Amino acid sequence: MRGTLTGQRYVDDILRLHVGPFLNGLPGAIFQQDNARPHTARVAQDFLRHFQTLPWPPRSPKLSPVEHVWDQLKRQMPSCHSIHDLELAVQDLWAHLPQDKIKCLINSIPDRVAAFVAAGSSPTHY
Repeated sequence: MRGTLTGQRYVDDILRLHVGPFLNGLPGAIFQQDNARPHTARVAQDFLRHFQTLPWPPRSPKLSPVEHVWDQLKRQMPSCHSIHDLELAVQDLWAHLPQDKIKCLINSIPDRVAAFVAAGSSPTHY
């Protein structure tokens, strides 16, 4: 996305266009997001009240597998000299992510959550 992601843009450009239709096709699905300002904006919370969401504790560690995927992408990112080059590089890296690594990250969620709960407010090894 270009520009600042506000709560309203999050609803209009992401939740309404992509997340809502996707969740409507998955009965019983639970939507998870972190506490980024656009996610916690009243307009976003109002939109999401029609869906089941996972409560997310404030100042929690990065438990979501996608955070680790973004980290992996950042480490592989080539130097880009324009927004267009950056978009192409991200799309190429995303398209070639090894699915076995993603499955491993997803399968680690129960262990991540258990470590988070056990550690209280202390850091975990994840």
